[in-house]
Amino acid sequence: MVRKVLSLPPIQIPGIGGLDMSLTNSVVTMLVAIVGISVFFFVGGRGRIVPGRLQAAGEMVYDLVDKGLTGPMIGDRGRPFLPYVFALFLIIAVLNIWGVVPGQFTVTSQLCITVTLAVVTFAMVIVVGFVRNGLGFFRLFVPSGVHWVLLLLVVPIEVVSFLVRPITLSMRLFGNMIGGHVVLYMFGSFVVAMALWASHGGLQSLGFIGSALSLVMVVALSALELIVAFLQAFVFAALTCTYLSDVVNLDHGH
Repeated sequence: MVRKVLSLPPIQIPGIGGLDMSLTNSVVTMLVAIVGISVFFFVGGRGRIVPGRLQAAGEMVYDLVDKGLTGPMIGDRGRPFLPYVFALFLIIAVLNIWGVVPGQFTVTSQLCITVTLAVVTFAMVIVVGFVRNGLGFFRLFVPSGVHWVLLLLVVPIEVVSFLVRPITLSMRLFGNMIGGHVVLYMFGSFVVAMALWASHGGLQSLGFIGSALSLVMVVALSALELIVAFLQAFVFAALTCTYLSDVVNLDHGH
């Protein structure tokens, strides 16, 4: 649920109307996440000869993105994009995990946030594609070795599949995060409902057993949500690397 934390005066833009610049809990959560990540790497990477725990943890995450994503998926040409993929992975992972904490807000369960991340990534792919390949970027939609007759069918399919990438990228993250929290909310409601039913003269033993089982499911699903939170950040970053690899290594694949 998006709530206004601090209302700022709206900015009036002629022809568009009032632009609401209210500071919402989504904005606050993202700012806290960015500041927390910055402080973590600043404190953990102060150039010690013997790495401490924070530096070792930071290097582990860095190696995961460098040697597990950009390196094998894009190759040596992917080095310039490592900072973006690394920042993208960290921000999504922190926001996802933060949302699992009871009472906190899951920013990535907001479709506008996931769409923005996907559109930024999609725009970067297009820009990089034209900068590196020029008009040769359109070769992306023409698979090599396909007969020209089949190209009449294949090219439109390739174009459509390329254009829906931001939609699928954003919906995957949004759906997984909001779906898990809906299930957690349902089982959390069962805990309270079954306990109230037992306390108001119902089948007390059955009510307490149902409440206890629901509580166990909440704990188990919370642990699963932590895994899903990390995996969804990894998947988003991996797909970003895949899309960048398509345009960065376009001359190698055709």
